[in-house]
Amino acid sequence: MTVLDDLSTGRAENLAHLADVPSLRFVEGSDGDTDLVDRLVSESDVVMHLASAVGVQLIVSNPLESLLKNVRGTDTVMTATARRGRRLLYTSTSEVYGKNSTGALSEDSDRILGSPFKSRWSYAIAKGFGESMASGQHRTLGARNITVRLFNTVGPRQTGMYGMVLPRFVRQALADEPLTVYGNGTQTRCFAHVHDTVAGILALLGNDEAIGHVFNVGDTEEIPIIELARRVIERSGSSSKVELVPYAEAYDDGFEELGRRKPDTSALQELTGWAPTRTVDDAIDDVILHERSREGAAVGT
Repeated sequence: MTVLDDLSTGRAENLAHLADVPSLRFVEGSDGDTDLVDRLVSESDVVMHLASAVGVQLIVSNPLESLLKNVRGTDTVMTATARRGRRLLYTSTSEVYGKNSTGALSEDSDRILGSPFKSRWSYAIAKGFGESMASGQHRTLGARNITVRLFNTVGPRQTGMYGMVLPRFVRQALADEPLTVYGNGTQTRCFAHVHDTVAGILALLGNDEAIGHVFNVGDTEEIPIIELARRVIERSGSSSKVELVPYAEAYDDGFEELGRRKPDTSALQELTGWAPTRTVDDAIDDVILHERSREGAAVGT
């Protein structure tokens, strides 16, 4: 297995626990490097295109950089996999649904994007491009592409630097700092434990019937963000309080919030038998455990 990452938003330490796996190779580089990507694809049996400039904070603060990096990287990877005849799993996002918050969203639900002048939607545009390219290559070139739309994957080793809410809450709670909830906290999300997300991805990657199709991958249990904050405080034993912060103070211009976003995962379940095995509380506990282990390691050094 080869992992390619430029570490612009990731960390090499995320692979430290796999250091003793002889089949793992890490290559530091960009998915926009045509020659490098082509060489690595030629050495691979299947490709999972997970790389993305992601996170609401990053997207809103650097919309042009995010748009170009996502589009260029996707073009490079998909062109190489199609040319080499490799199976590709492309990770898209629930952001492609935009402002559609009518209920459980199926794969063919309408996309309702906000104003093109709102920088948040640059990420949805970039991922929509990737989905269209994957579908177009499959239809015209016979490319063996599979697309998954991830809904708020959370778990250990995730950073809170770019707007990822759960690790940010946990780090604030462990420091006994206020948990900053943006807006009034009534907006709901569905959080999927990374282990469940990975299981869904792998189930699709090995299924020939998934080729040429799009699948939602995520949990269906909705939770208000303010309730997520309260659970983090309770489960970490923190003395922190919840602090509401207006969106105008939390983000640069170009941000729009969504009331809810819930996936319909019946297509994935019917094809593979997949179902979540972990709850949002399991995810909270695992993130707390990981962050405490990092704190302990830091103290030990």
